[in-house]
Amino acid sequence: MTSFPDTISLASGYGNFTTPPAALQQATTLLQGGPLPLSPIEGLPALRAALAARYQRQGAAVAPEQIVVTPGAKPALLAVLKALLSPGHDEVLLLTPNWFGFQGLVEKAGGTLRTLPLDPATDYALDVAAVQAALTPRTRVLLLSNPNNPTGRVYHRAELAALLHLTRQHPQLMVLADEIYDGICFGPDRVPSLLEFDDPLSQHVVVSGFSKSLALIGWSVGYLVAPAAVARQCAAWQFATAAAVSAVSQAAALAATEQAESISAGLCAGLRANRERMVAALAAMPSVRQQLPQGTYYVFPDFRAFLNPALPLPAASADLAARLRAGGVEVVDGASCDAPGFFRISYAVPEPELREALRRLTAALPLR
Repeated sequence: MTSFPDTISLASGYGNFTTPPAALQQATTLLQGGPLPLSPIEGLPALRAALAARYQRQGAAVAPEQIVVTPGAKPALLAVLKALLSPGHDEVLLLTPNWFGFQGLVEKAGGTLRTLPLDPATDYALDVAAVQAALTPRTRVLLLSNPNNPTGRVYHRAELAALLHLTRQHPQLMVLADEIYDGICFGPDRVPSLLEFDDPLSQHVVVSGFSKSLALIGWSVGYLVAPAAVARQCAAWQFATAAAVSAVSQAAALAATEQAESISAGLCAGLRANRERMVAALAAMPSVRQQLPQGTYYVFPDFRAFLNPALPLPAASADLAARLRAGGVEVVDGASCDAPGFFRISYAVPEPELREALRRLTAALPLR
């Protein structure tokens, strides 16, 4: 009989992925080859060239000097925000639901975070009119993620083009896209990058990494792509506050970049059965509403029917998360993503654990 922990976590942002063999081999070869090379602060030229070439194959005009390799995606986000924001004045408009970590990063960069909730009834469609109404003279950055964490929503070309038609009317506005899940996609079309769109005013910035779509969990390597002047500011910030990413991690990242499409395809193939199992389990739960996510390895079901109506919405959401935890399943309370009553649930776990977690989840949901 299989033994399970008292609490099964479906809350982690990391999958149960092993390091791709090509990445491991390239890192091992470097380690066995003598003294390690020292990287420039902006990253090894070979990795930056490979990243630029990957975007160029997708139709983006990206040069290596626009890329800064960072010790993970969060340092890349902080470097960009420090470069762009005037402390005490500038605002970041975040389209929500979105990753809970953005607020802390904006605050540490000296900015003010404002949120614009998107409507679950429209599958979180980009509402260009609402974005226009939310912009103020102090809005310096429009921040989104694609695919979206936590909803799994993928924004395709037509939606992004309509949004960017608006942002080009605001020259002071930068558009920052977190694209770290770009390779985890189950729809017929790949996830378009912000970098593929015309950028006549040099407004577009992308942050990404290797731990989600390319399985380099624990290797601490990410990157940013920005207009060259912004990239130089980010490199200067990294020089003043940290060090260049380890050459070993960059070697693994180079191998992963060179095989990105096949690595991501393998991860998606491995996730597909769990994805179908998760979606089927939610569909069988009474009163649960769930959009079928095209990207990431999360679902974001609407559990508002199970909330305690005697409590305020955020408190009721926290109360349900606590009850699920007491029932043996850890999930992410959507209140942390600006969507109380919704819950981010990962299916990037071993299949037996997912089966047991879904059994516990069903048993723990209160009858309504």
